[in-house]
Amino acid sequence: MVVSRRVFLQAAAAAGLTTGLALGEAPAHAASAPGDVVGKVTVGYQGWFACPGDGAPINGWWHWSRNWGAAPSPANSAIVAWPDVREYPRTYATAFANLNNGQQAALFSSYDQSTVDLHFRWMKQYGIDTAALQRFNPTGGEGPTRDAMAGRVRSAAESQGVKFYVMYDVSDWTTMQSDIKTDWTNKMRAHTASPAYARQNGKPVVCVWGFGFNDAQRPFTPAQCQDVVNWFKAQGCYVIGGVPTWWRTGDRDSRPGFSDVYHSFDMLSPWLVGRIGSAADADNFYNVATVPDLAECAAHGIDYQPCVLPGGVGDRQRAHGDFMWRQFYNMARAGVASAYVSMFDEYNEGNQIAKTAESQAWVPAGSGFLALDEDGTACSSDYYLRLTGDGGRMLKGQLAVTAARPTQPFPTAPDTTAPGAPGGLRVTGQSDTTVSLAWNAASDNVAVTGYRVRVGGAVAATTTTTSCTVTGLSASTTYTFDVQALDAAGNLSPASAQVSATTAATTVPTGDLALHRPTAESSHTQVYGSGNAVDGDPNSYWESANNAFPQWLQTDLGSTLPVRRIVLSVPPATAWATRTQTVEVQGSTDGTAFTRLLAPAGYVFDPATGNRATLTLPTATGTRHLRLVFTANTGWPAGQVAELQVYAS
Repeated sequence: MVVSRRVFLQAAAAAGLTTGLALGEAPAHAASAPGDVVGKVTVGYQGWFACPGDGAPINGWWHWSRNWGAAPSPANSAIVAWPDVREYPRTYATAFANLNNGQQAALFSSYDQSTVDLHFRWMKQYGIDTAALQRFNPTGGEGPTRDAMAGRVRSAAESQGVKFYVMYDVSDWTTMQSDIKTDWTNKMRAHTASPAYARQNGKPVVCVWGFGFNDAQRPFTPAQCQDVVNWFKAQGCYVIGGVPTWWRTGDRDSRPGFSDVYHSFDMLSPWLVGRIGSAADADNFYNVATVPDLAECAAHGIDYQPCVLPGGVGDRQRAHGDFMWRQFYNMARAGVASAYVSMFDEYNEGNQIAKTAESQAWVPAGSGFLALDEDGTACSSDYYLRLTGDGGRMLKGQLAVTAARPTQPFPTAPDTTAPGAPGGLRVTGQSDTTVSLAWNAASDNVAVTGYRVRVGGAVAATTTTTSCTVTGLSASTTYTFDVQALDAAGNLSPASAQVSATTAATTVPTGDLALHRPTAESSHTQVYGSGNAVDGDPNSYWESANNAFPQWLQTDLGSTLPVRRIVLSVPPATAWATRTQTVEVQGSTDGTAFTRLLAPAGYVFDPATGNRATLTLPTATGTRHLRLVFTANTGWPAGQVAELQVYAS
C-alpha cells in the first residue's frame, strides 16, 4: 500500500519558515513558450479509489478504508474528507451511518469509466488544463488496476478535451531505476499516441516525483536519478521533476549532492504539502522559495511549476478559500506562469479540490468528518474547483492580479431546480459496435453543464455537447437509448423520450491487429521487453525471465475484435536454431477475466521456414486482451517472441 506523501513531510515544515527576499521582486518568465504544461494549470490526479463489485482487479475498498477487505466505517476509514457524490452515475454503499440528511453513505470508484469521465468533465468545466496521472510502483498487486486506470484516464481526457500525462511517484519503489524504463517502454509510452497526451516543446511530457528527498522512502543516489532523467530525455520526453521544497539550497528535505540532477530537468515542481497552512505561511514562502526558485530556474533555462494547495479540510486550513487564493496571488505577482494543484481527488489527506461535502448535512452521521463550511462560512461543494479556475485565469492574465479573492464561496442561493428533459433524441449513425445520437439542448434556470447517455437505463457515456457516439456495443443487436441533462449543482433532469437502434453486422478488420498496440508481460530479461513483440521489427524480441515458467505475453487490441489467427515468430537469423515452444492462448474482453481460446500445444520455430508458427482458433472469437502463456521452450528456458501478429481471418 502506498504511503501518503504528507506523512514524512510534516516535520520539515517549520524548518522552512525563515526570512528571505523582500516582497515585490521583478517578475521572471518561463523558459519555454506556452504548451500543455507551461502557462497552464495542472492538477494531480490519484485515480486510486476502488470498491468491491466495480470489476477492478484489486477487488477491494482501495484507499477508502485501512483494511481494503472490509467496507469503510468510522473504525475502518482511510479518508479525512467526504466527497459529494450526487453527480456520480454509480456509487457503492459503505458501513457508515446514513448522511445527516438521511441519504445513504455511498462512495465512488475510480475504476468506473463514468467516474473518470465526470472528473475530467469537471476539469474542462472549471478551466483546468491538464491532469497528471499518479503512477506508483506498478510491478506489485496494484499494477493491473493502475494499468487499467491509465486507459480510463486516456479515454476521459480524449472525450472531455483535457490533456493528461504520466507522473511516476518513486516512493518505496526499490527497483525503480530499471522498472520505470520497462514500464514506460512496454505500457505507458503507448498512451503518448493519444491526441490528449500532454506535449511541451513538441515532446511528450513525463514527470518523476521523489528524486532527492531526504527520507527512507526514496533512498536513490544522484547517479541513479541522473540515469533515469537522461534516459527519459533520450526517449524524446519533456521531463518534469517533482522535487523537494528546498531543492535549490540542497538541505532540510533535500539530500545534498543533487544539484546537477535538479538542474537537468526541463521543469521543476517543488513539493509544498505539509509546508504551509495559512496565508502568512504562503507570504513567507513567496520570499524564501517562490521568488528565488523562479530566478534560479530562469537562470538555468528551466520551467517552474510550483504547488498550490487548497489546505486540509480536517486541519481547518482552508479559511473559506483565502489560503488558496493567497498562493495564487503570490505566484501571479512573482510572474509564475504554471501551477500544479495538489490534488484533485486526494480525500485521504483532505487537500482535494473535487466536489466535497459542503455542510454537515452531507457527511455520515457520527463520522467526525468536517465539511467545507467548518469555519462557519457556507461553501458550495464545487467551490475549490471554481477557485482553481479563477486562480488559473489570474496566472494567465485573464483576471487582474489581486490579493482580494474574487471567487465567492456560495455566490447565490443553492440551485435545486433540475433541467428540463432533452428533446428530439435521434439516431444519426451506427456501425457494428457503435450508435451515434443527437438531441436538442435542454433548458435550465442557470445552465446545463452536461448530459448522461443511457442504454437500457444504465449510464453508458457522459458529454458536454448535444451529440454522442456510444461505443462497445455488440453487432446485430437492438439497443434502447435515452438522455438526461445535468446542471452545475448536480441536479438531474427527467429522461428524454427513448429511441432504439440496431447495430450493423460485424465488420471484419484487416491487417495485423496487434501492430504497435499496448502490451503487458509476466516478466522480461535485460532489454527484451514485451513492446518488442509488436514493434514491426522481426529482429527485436521479447524474452521472459529464464527458468521461471509459466510466463505470459499480452496485447491490448483496443476494442473487442474477432480473432481467428495468431502468427508468432522468433528472429529469422540462422543463429536461432529450431525450437518448440508450448503455448496456450487466452482471451479477455475486460483485461481481468481470461478464458482459454486454445489449449497448450507445441509449436515449431524452424529457421528454414522463417522461424514462424501459426496458431488458428476454431472460430473467430471476440477478444480485446489476447494473452499467450508459455510453459516450455526446447531452445531456451524462457518464452520468446519477435513478432506477435493477430488477424481476424
